[in-house]
Amino acid sequence: MKKMYFGVLALAGLLVQLNVRAQMWTKEKANAWYATHKWLTGANYIPNNAINQLEMWQAATFSPDLIDKELTLAQGIGFNTMRVFLHHLAWETDKKGFKDRMDKFLSIAEKHGIQPLFVFFDDCWNKEGKPGKQPEPKPGVHNSGWVQDPGQPFSEDSTIFPGLEKYVKDILTTFGHDKRILGWDLYNEPGNSNKGDKSLPLLTAVFKWARAANPDQPITAGIWRWDFEKLNEFQLNNSDIISYHDYEEPEKHLRVIQLLKAYGRPLICTEYMARRNNSRFVNILPMLKKENVAAINWGFVEGKTNTIYAWDTPLADGRQPDEWFHDIYRTDLTPYRKDETDFIRKLNAEK
Repeated sequence: MKKMYFGVLALAGLLVQLNVRAQMWTKEKANAWYATHKWLTGANYIPNNAINQLEMWQAATFSPDLIDKELTLAQGIGFNTMRVFLHHLAWETDKKGFKDRMDKFLSIAEKHGIQPLFVFFDDCWNKEGKPGKQPEPKPGVHNSGWVQDPGQPFSEDSTIFPGLEKYVKDILTTFGHDKRILGWDLYNEPGNSNKGDKSLPLLTAVFKWARAANPDQPITAGIWRWDFEKLNEFQLNNSDIISYHDYEEPEKHLRVIQLLKAYGRPLICTEYMARRNNSRFVNILPMLKKENVAAINWGFVEGKTNTIYAWDTPLADGRQPDEWFHDIYRTDLTPYRKDETDFIRKLNAEK
């Protein structure tokens, strides 16, 4: 009886996956969508006064004036997209207000010619987020206050999935036909924080919920670790457009692109650029443009996320690192390296 029960569960899971794939965009539709866009470049974006997704989106700390100033910089170097993380707790606490703030953000982005790619869930960094006042940054520690969504162990608790389903469907129903939005990144780095395949049920579920909402924009979830075979297989076989992360030097990064092109779908690199790793604008960005891969680097303005520091090299005294790991602009909105911003601007201006 037990074997039969688990067999039925396995069959049900397979049927869910097949149903999700049945609604997937065809390669022809995905490539036709991509062809309507100029080459896409941008950054993972959070305003410099926010330590995490909650501080960005909660009413008390939402900062449209600062966002406007920073997206003016993005427009100035030719960026036309930004990858932006949401958080279900900000929605859960204030559903209407959260959506109003998303709408405000979209209006600001549209003014600057930017179509954001929104991210729902995330397995990176701190295990649990809480609404309200957020912690201050730990000096010299990369992303010291960033929070997972829905968190740990919540991402493995199927009893909370109905609430997460309402969140995803509410956002996609509200904004799923909004031409100001580029697309939806359903799950950032599933399996991170030592979760591995434990993230597969939520990953499968969020694709199911997104397909049910049927947005006009494409959906995706980026691969980021080659040894996560089950997760990678699901992501690659269910994403309308293929997205991925790569912080390697150009030769290794190019091999990833060549492998992923076999899927015949548009490619978006949703994370790259770690100067210490020799993943730089000057050597990666031209390659991505030549290969017609959309390019979204990690980090924009130096701020409370502390992403000028490397993942594994904290500086407890908070001094500036010898070379920034991520980010393009200083807190005062001047370039960290003018040669970089000049290079990005020039490359984006070229046909």
